[in-house]
Amino acid sequence: MRLAESTETATQSPTLARERPWLFSLLIAPEAVIAIGLVGGALGYLLRNEGVDPAHIASLAALLSLPHAIYFLWGPLTDFWMGRRTWLMAGAVASASILLLAFHQPRLGSNFAVALLFLSACLGVLVAASCGGMMGTLHSEANRRRAGSFYQVGSLAIGGIAVFVLVSLAARLSLGALGWIVAAMIVFPSLTALAAPAQKPTGEQSARETAAGETGARIWQEFKGTFLRWEAIPYTLLVTFPMCSGAMIGQLPELARDYGVTGQQVAWINGLAGALLTAAGAAAASLVPVRVRAPIAYLLTGLANAATLAILGLGPQRPAVYFTGTVLYLFTIGAGYAFFTGVLLEFMGRSGKSGSSRYAIINSLGNLPVAYVAYLDGRAYAHWGPRAMPAADAVLSAIGATLLLAHFVFSRGRRRATTHA
Repeated sequence: MRLAESTETATQSPTLARERPWLFSLLIAPEAVIAIGLVGGALGYLLRNEGVDPAHIASLAALLSLPHAIYFLWGPLTDFWMGRRTWLMAGAVASASILLLAFHQPRLGSNFAVALLFLSACLGVLVAASCGGMMGTLHSEANRRRAGSFYQVGSLAIGGIAVFVLVSLAARLSLGALGWIVAAMIVFPSLTALAAPAQKPTGEQSARETAAGETGARIWQEFKGTFLRWEAIPYTLLVTFPMCSGAMIGQLPELARDYGVTGQQVAWINGLAGALLTAAGAAAASLVPVRVRAPIAYLLTGLANAATLAILGLGPQRPAVYFTGTVLYLFTIGAGYAFFTGVLLEFMGRSGKSGSSRYAIINSLGNLPVAYVAYLDGRAYAHWGPRAMPAADAVLSAIGATLLLAHFVFSRGRRRATTHA
């Protein structure tokens, strides 16, 4: 069956009408509050208010970001014993409870409080793993693409709102009161999982399956179908190459001074407005027809994103250049994030019995470019000055996107990820 025929049939199915891809904008909210709203946003501000040294704050932020790179070690738990939506709610409640305890310590920067924040972050990524497995169960390619866009819209918008709320209220409320607000922002959105279609956990197998070891055999076949095939090579390169890495998001505030931009302007364009821009880009990605394959859309967006960085790399160091390049960069990176989720789901195939496990592995690989591109951007700044930072990112992204685009455009046939019932 051709993809167009499959999609048309899928959209007419009553089962697919109940998939509700828009729910993922709320299902990912608990993790967005922790990772973007707190660790990647308000935590530094709160710690600075306690007198913590900026260098130490940066080290703590790196430590608390570590669970995102290694959660493939425990993310597979969400494939077993309980349904994925139950794991999502359990992970949200547990992480919120531990985070609340951290906020009730005398100092948020104390070793014990940091240990609690780290544990909370480790539990929070169970939400992302659960979402990945749940997205993999969607039958319609159109719904999978929409779910990827909603997933990123919710993550970026709610994360930005969380930063705004916490920073705005920090001067008026105690640390304990802020903890209750953060906990509420984590727990309440997770309850929308009750509206998601129920999914059978891997542990609930028939006696014959369990006795014959068919569960383990099927999981192996799913891993083999995803990773041990020739088509996995270009997909692996796709998620580990530098295009749309988003590494410049953290560098843009530092680069602003070199372009004559004031601190207040930086706080606005790289804060709430920036979050809304990236969310708008992710939402715009849902408008791209499903007949355009996710890898093609992702790579074309990567080229567009590289062009926005070229504005900063080639233009004069003036505020107008910074604003133009930054606005376009944040919008296109949001679209890139949405298409990346589509690429990830296409690479993974159907969830089957190990969807969360495979999603966690692929998503962890996708975090590698953020680290190495940020390092290379920093080296470019050190050797050749401010404009070299975005220019280096643009060149790396353009080369990577062009090479892979040539493969996906000219390779024989439409290479689709292996799907499992």
